[in-house]
Amino acid sequence: MNFIKNLDVVFSVLIVVMVLLMVLPIPTFLLDFLQLFNIALSIIILLSTLYVKRALDISSFPSLLLITTLFRLALNVSSTRLILLKGPKFDGKVIRAFGDFVVGGNYIVGIVIFLILVIIQFIVITKGSERISEVAARFTLDAMPGKQMSIDADLSSGLITEDEAKTRREDIRREADFYGAMDGASKFVRGDSIAGLIITIVNILGGILIGILQQGISIQEAAGLYTLLTVGDGLVAQIPSLLISTASGMVVSRAASKESFGSNIIKELTSEKKILSITGFMLIAIGVFTPLPTAPSLVIGGVMLFVAYSATAGQKKKLAYQTAGGSMQSKNILSQQNEASGGQSVPSKSVKSAPPLTSADEVSEVIQSDTIEVDIGYGLIPLADPTQGGDLLDRVTMVRKQIAYELGVVIAPVRIRDSVLLSSNEYIIKLRGVEIGRYELIPNRLLAINSGMANMALAGVQSKEPAFGLAAYWIDEGLKDDAISMGYTVVDAPSVFATHLSELIKRYAHEIVGMKELEMLIDGLRVKNATLVDTLIPALLKLHELRKVIQDLLYERISIRNMPMIFEQLIETSDKSGKDQEKLVEDVRVALGRQICESLKSSDGQFHVIALDASIERKILDSFTDGDNGRLLILEPEYANLLIERVSKGLEEIMMKGYNPVLICSKSIRYQLAKLILRFIQNINIVAYEEVPSDVALSVEGIVNF
Repeated sequence: MNFIKNLDVVFSVLIVVMVLLMVLPIPTFLLDFLQLFNIALSIIILLSTLYVKRALDISSFPSLLLITTLFRLALNVSSTRLILLKGPKFDGKVIRAFGDFVVGGNYIVGIVIFLILVIIQFIVITKGSERISEVAARFTLDAMPGKQMSIDADLSSGLITEDEAKTRREDIRREADFYGAMDGASKFVRGDSIAGLIITIVNILGGILIGILQQGISIQEAAGLYTLLTVGDGLVAQIPSLLISTASGMVVSRAASKESFGSNIIKELTSEKKILSITGFMLIAIGVFTPLPTAPSLVIGGVMLFVAYSATAGQKKKLAYQTAGGSMQSKNILSQQNEASGGQSVPSKSVKSAPPLTSADEVSEVIQSDTIEVDIGYGLIPLADPTQGGDLLDRVTMVRKQIAYELGVVIAPVRIRDSVLLSSNEYIIKLRGVEIGRYELIPNRLLAINSGMANMALAGVQSKEPAFGLAAYWIDEGLKDDAISMGYTVVDAPSVFATHLSELIKRYAHEIVGMKELEMLIDGLRVKNATLVDTLIPALLKLHELRKVIQDLLYERISIRNMPMIFEQLIETSDKSGKDQEKLVEDVRVALGRQICESLKSSDGQFHVIALDASIERKILDSFTDGDNGRLLILEPEYANLLIERVSKGLEEIMMKGYNPVLICSKSIRYQLAKLILRFIQNINIVAYEEVPSDVALSVEGIVNF
């Protein structure tokens, strides 16, 4: 029983048995059984593909394709052996049935049908499936960066949990692996078609020779006997092969959907009544006014008209809702035009009478004191008002907590106020009074974001997602399911704002941490690690010197949450090597090496990177010069441009494989190299060899070279 339960062992034995079928003779009754099982298996596989909603629901299909191909070839070899050995005494019922019943005992007809099946499979189905697999694999890899960013955006906005994000990232990786495997597995089917044709020709020629030379029958009798049996054998093999080839095409061409193939295709083909009505009337006219058969035309045309007439109430409601959405859009546009022409505006709560500026308290009101502030148009006030069901304030609080846990930065409360200077649905995000981002929401609609997989337009207002600049559409809520099935990521207006705010805070985290924010972090550290704080500040480092180190870490999105370890390393480095900024930062990064590598490792547990050629590292080392504030990197403009170009290309290649964009180099050049490259290439990671712990599996995917 334990053996039966171990499916891996069972499948291993079955694969070995398949191989043995090619070399060991088997009785005819067993051959019949296995051929019928092969037909049943191919039908099961084809029907299974009709009910999958996405390719990953049948992720084992590439391996299944290989196994079924091997099984079919093994049966073909076994049947060939029995046909050639027994000749007229061959009693295989399945092959005899296909030879006598399917093609009427006429081997010429059998040859024609066999060749037609081979042509259909080889030229039409297999060729098409192979091309679809190739294109799907390429586009899946191209879309991976956008999908990863979409997941990060959903995680930042609180739409999904960390576990859900991991699951979705794993699905993206599995999807890329699946289409890559299908691109290769489709070659099995193509090779199987060619092998079947060759085997059939060889069998016919071999059978004729055996019949003439060994059995002493005439060439006509030998040709008739062995051709009929061989063609029957070929049909027995080709029909399952054709079914599985069709299943392969179904899998690779199946887009993500919430419905099975049957439900989906019926829904899409019957969604437009006009098409069905026109088709029905045309068929009736063809039956009445042309010599074509009247009865079939009238029956099919009548069915078309009936289906068109009995369209579901749900479709009607959907169309009505879309029409209402269009009216709403027009109304919104008119209101904006009215505002622009000098119409009445809602007074702003943030506008106050100018203070006389005669006391310190009055002066403090006009001095910029908020780190992050948000100005919103009056049309967005319901989103920020809890009494009207708005949860924008809760979203902001959630973003602050997310940033605190992710980067270790404690953001001061964000001030949100309305402004008459903005359009109705517009908002501006400011950092210390300076605008860093703005966008216009449509509160009563959803934003459908194209993360790279969608290739069809939607009925809505075309826009761009603000956080990552992805193409998007503002759509009615009734189109949500359709947008998701087409590959769009759909979020509501508050989530768009929260994601935008989160990404801007991460991007400008190094500027957000000023003296006030740093003092808050130090006060929090002092609660349990007072000795660390007192040892470092101010004896070894001044507060502003510590801030520079923290800002350099945050500039490259290194979390400072592990503040005790940062302080311990700063104490050690500053005590031995002084206050050199580059030395302090690089030593802290080495201490945080495990944390850095863990955040950048791929799902396979390895740390995938690209590296610089030794000649480039020597060139950079030779280009350092001493400045007033430490070392400076001085490269020729042509060399620097070429270096950035080659690094960018290498990072694109590693991202196409589904890995994080990471460049690795020696610690001696990392600091200055990062300052150079990050000015031109955003959202990449530059680490030093010294930051990688010895137990972390490092995989170099490419070398940057000239």
